Amino acid sequence: MASVAPAPRPNCGRLRDLATNPMVVAWEVTRACGYACRHCRADAQPRPMIGELDHDEAMDLVCALGRFEGTTLVLTGGDPLLRADLVEIAQAARGHGLRVALTPSATARVTPGRLRELTDAGVDRLAISIDGATPEAHDAMRGRRGSFERSLRILGWAREAGFSTQMNTTITRFSAGDLDRMAELVRGLDADMWSAFFLVPVGRAPRTDMLDADGHEVALHRLAEISEHVPFRVKVTEAPQYRRILMQTGRADNMPPAVNGGRGFMFISHDGHISPSGFLPLGAGDVRRDDPVEVYRMSPVFRDVRDTAQLQGKCGVCEFRSMCGGSRARAYALTGDALAEDPTCAYRPTGWH
Repeated sequence: MASVAPAPRPNCGRLRDLATNPMVVAWEVTRACGYACRHCRADAQPRPMIGELDHDEAMDLVCALGRFEGTTLVLTGGDPLLRADLVEIAQAARGHGLRVALTPSATARVTPGRLRELTDAGVDRLAISIDGATPEAHDAMRGRRGSFERSLRILGWAREAGFSTQMNTTITRFSAGDLDRMAELVRGLDADMWSAFFLVPVGRAPRTDMLDADGHEVALHRLAEISEHVPFRVKVTEAPQYRRILMQTGRADNMPPAVNGGRGFMFISHDGHISPSGFLPLGAGDVRRDDPVEVYRMSPVFRDVRDTAQLQGKCGVCEFRSMCGGSRARAYALTGDALAEDPTCAYRPTGWH
């Protein structure tokens, strides 16, 4: 799953109640995808899986999500373009007051004409994943030659069609040393945002590709430096230590909202299961029987991951826990406990002995 950031709103993370209204709901409209990427969270398959929400269930879902205020609905996958009723879903979501974003796979299904159809349906942001600064690096991650060049073309077409554009990059031990060249690629694409996803070992993503604690720290410091000198926004996913680093280095003006899985973010799977994020597969509800708005606001799973007072180990005593809190997804993936300390944080809190 790739996420799309909401449009910038001044101080939005400070003014809105993230326990009531998420900034982003990511809905995996299908798990079908023609790619078999090395790091795929969804472990996507070539064909739709049994249990995928049908059209009527999809319409009911977007109606329910429309009760949130100021929320962006990200239509993701798999490859959302393999969903036959995608345009109708987007139109319905816009009609219910949701902002709509899309994260398609870079396939021949994405054409200038298809993009115009999607903008007419109300989709206003498009994100494409590019995981290397060269065709060789990216195509190796995607498992398909030509994917890099196709991804560049799609982002160019999206700009021409009027989309706000975003480039997503999975940060691994292979890509972390190439951040400067990746930033120049984003600049050359005239994208509005670069979203850096720090790998969590779920789905097909191997633990051996993940950065260690020191590697996370080095990469996050470099992203903080890059953020000061580029015309696009830099967003970080599953490395909330970025906010601590911005504060420590006098870059608080660049501080993004304190959004983590379950706090400002909700994930809905292809078959309707609700969790704090796609990287944190803790079952909190099912849209076929539960109200997703109430699940987000009242579910013990969501309330627990939002409550930094419950964090354990270093995270529990850290002076930055309210703005950071560590990656709950990585803690869960590596320890089996979503409230454990984040094993990939190198920081030693002042209260830790």
